[in-house]
Amino acid sequence: MSGEQERPALPWRRRAAAAAAAGASRAVLGLLWLLHWLPLGAIDRLGRGIGALLWRFGRARRKVALRNLELCLPERSPAEREAIARAHFGWLGRSFLERGLLWWAPRERLQRLIQVEGDVRLAERSERPVMWLAPHFLALDVAGVGILLNQNRRAGSIYQRQSNPVFDAAMRAGRLRFGNAEIFPRSDSAKPLIRAIKRGDAFFNLPDMDFGAKDAAFVPFFGVPAATLLAPSRMARLLDMVVQPVVAEMLPGGQGWKLRFLDPWPDFPSDDAVADTLRMNRWIESEILRNPSQYLWVHKRFKTRPKGEPSLY
Repeated sequence: MSGEQERPALPWRRRAAAAAAAGASRAVLGLLWLLHWLPLGAIDRLGRGIGALLWRFGRARRKVALRNLELCLPERSPAEREAIARAHFGWLGRSFLERGLLWWAPRERLQRLIQVEGDVRLAERSERPVMWLAPHFLALDVAGVGILLNQNRRAGSIYQRQSNPVFDAAMRAGRLRFGNAEIFPRSDSAKPLIRAIKRGDAFFNLPDMDFGAKDAAFVPFFGVPAATLLAPSRMARLLDMVVQPVVAEMLPGGQGWKLRFLDPWPDFPSDDAVADTLRMNRWIESEILRNPSQYLWVHKRFKTRPKGEPSLY
């Protein structure tokens, strides 16, 4: 016998499972494509129905949402927090179905549905590169589309590769279809993104998820220490960027979405990245209090804990 071992073949069951998963993913994408032809009011009703099912059967995510609300809004009664969570799941269901619109609807239809407030063209006029700071409200992808539709400056963003390759390819194609965007996988080096900003691209930055303790500080978020990336402050300082907050909101029924471009922060960044990050979190808190049911409560925002502290979930 040869000392060289043959590489074992992938078991047929695993191949069959992968093929079945890919087929199911294509079926879901096909359904999203069909649904995008419906009026947004119909998509809204279907999405809320899906959200009701998610609330009933998605026990794990329901517990995460309720726990986050308990931590962040302790002054609200349990009944009030549950009402916010139930509404959140309705918006969550709709946000999933809206992917079809954002990925395939004609430019003209999206422009009619996205109501823009504020200075959407700041990046085109600015002599300094612009960072759009966009927290994780459920209409976050609408913010990205609205930016690309309403100004000609190229924009870059970081994205999380999806474990499902079929969905990953569809998401990439949908986000890049207008031709003035570039997306960089979070797992890759930041050097290509920095080069893009230095050559004049704007940056669509999503600053409020828990990516662990690396390059982060435990900064209060509704009074609870939360692992928060210091990158917005550090990158803005390194690249001399203008920071403009952006918030997207889903409107009820078939009214579409509202995209608010707020005034850029005149004194951001400072020389204190932690203080800047605290300021950012406090601004996000104020926006959540304006529209609590549409923030991403199903994300484990407090997953990473300071050393020695027990899990909050």
